[in-house]
Amino acid sequence: MALRPLTETEISDIRMQLNELQLEHRDLDQVILHLIENPPPDELLIRRLKKRKLALKDRILLLEQMLIPDIPA
Repeated sequence: MALRPLTETEISDIRMQLNELQLEHRDLDQVILHLIENPPPDELLIRRLKKRKLALKDRILLLEQMLIPDIPA
């Protein structure tokens, strides 16, 4: 069962979401590093931020896969 190709609008929307998520992912990296380097670290907050960062990475990968066209076998 083949899925329909994405429209230009859908591709544009996905790319916009992707850019926003990548920016948030980079920002979280900086926040986590800052919290770790400036004692006393809030371990619970760091764990929550890392969990959010992993969720963002999963969503980024999903959106990137949506932009790759299916190649018939």
